[in-house]
This record gives sequence, C-alpha cells and structure tokens, in this order.
Amino acid sequence: MTAADRFPRIDPLGLDGVLVRFADTLTEPANRAALAFRAALERDPPEAVEEVSTALVSTQLRFDPLHLPLERLTAELRQRLAAQDWYAAPLPEGRQLLHIPTLYGTDRAPQLAEAAALAGLSRAEAIDQLSQAPLRVTTIGFAPGQPYLGTLPEAWDIPRQTGLTPQVPVGALVVAIRQMVLFSVSTPTGWRHVGQTHVRLFRPGTAKPFLLRPGDAVRFPAIDRAAFEAMGAAGKDGITAESLT
Repeated sequence: MTAADRFPRIDPLGLDGVLVRFADTLTEPANRAALAFRAALERDPPEAVEEVSTALVSTQLRFDPLHLPLERLTAELRQRLAAQDWYAAPLPEGRQLLHIPTLYGTDRAPQLAEAAALAGLSRAEAIDQLSQAPLRVTTIGFAPGQPYLGTLPEAWDIPRQTGLTPQVPVGALVVAIRQMVLFSVSTPTGWRHVGQTHVRLFRPGTAKPFLLRPGDAVRFPAIDRAAFEAMGAAGKDGITAESLT
C-alpha cells in the first residue's frame, strides 16, 4: 500500500476529537492540504464541531459527541475530502509575508558556524541561504505563538544536537531538519541557535496576541551588529509586513 492509498486518513482522537491526516512526514503538499482543509472547515463548520486546528500535516476537529455521533462526522469528512484535491488546494486567504531583521552569528547566535559546517556551507553561504529563504509557517506549537517554519534547502537537513543548549532568549532563531523555529519564550533547546531577532511573537492583552498564523510566510533578512543593537536600544523589532492574499 502506497502513501497515496493510506492518506488522507481519519482517526478518532479520544472521545471528542478527530484527526484528519494527510501524510506521516512533513511535505509541502501535505502541509498545504492541512491548512486548506482547516480553512474550509472554518468557513463551513460541520454541525456540533467546536474547534478546528492544524499540526504539520493534519487537521484536528473537536466536536460535541452528545449532539454529533462520530460515525456521522466521519462520513461527512470523507465526503468533503473527496470533493477536491486538497494537496493542490490554494492556501488560506488573509496570509501575510513578514520580514524580520535578524543578526546571524556573533555571541548573540553562537552556533551559526557549527550549523553551517554541518550543512557543508561557509558562514557567508549559510547566512545568504537562511536570510533569503521564503519560509512558510507550517504550524504554531510548543509555546504560545511559536512558529515552525519550512522548508529549507536539502543542505539544511541537519540533525538536532545530542544534548541541550541550556537556554536561548526570546526571539532566537534555531535550525534543524530543514526547518527553523523562532522562539516566543526563553527555553532550553536541542536545535542550533543561528540567528537572533527582537521580535515578540506572543503579545497577551492585545487584539491579536499571536503575531503569526499557520500559512503566513516569513523572511529573515540579515542585519549587522550595529543595526541590531540600535534597534534594541530604540525598543523596535524592525518588522515589515505585506499581504499575500
């Protein structure tokens, strides 16, 4: 049985959940399908569905089992899945492209050289690739508002560390397995710290507490140390944004 035969797949998740899986590993089409299917469900939610969310390659629904039997929800989801090719569906509307100025290397992001060597690149080549890559927010997870971003060129299929970096600061940009994570909290990590930003991804008490949403795109243009320090002294993050749809 091929992956095409096995997916999409609908699995029960506890007593009040369903998981629609589009693959078992991260690919661009599978992430696109999960995002597009979630958007379609949010536009036209099935009866008694209370919440819809996405992970890297799946869409999760939480429903009220007292008002909607699992069998009926599953049947409706199968009909919706069969209605179109979700792997080629347009990405959700309302997406944005953010440019987040980033300081690469130095003592602020001390593992750039190590990551570049693992990728078979010079420091300059690594900065060039990381700063120019248009990365999609594939999912939000681990901490409030924290994005997983992909996918980088094949050279960046580098492993996580075998140990943990004890702490990286808020705004740290880390890399592993062709993905980047931008930290919304200060935390230990097994990913290599290659860049540092001034961004605050989680803004509680505001109308939009999460800066990024799944499906958004991000670039991390390189800035020098002087520009980075001046930005911090002014209390600015330097972010610019434009609409994609």
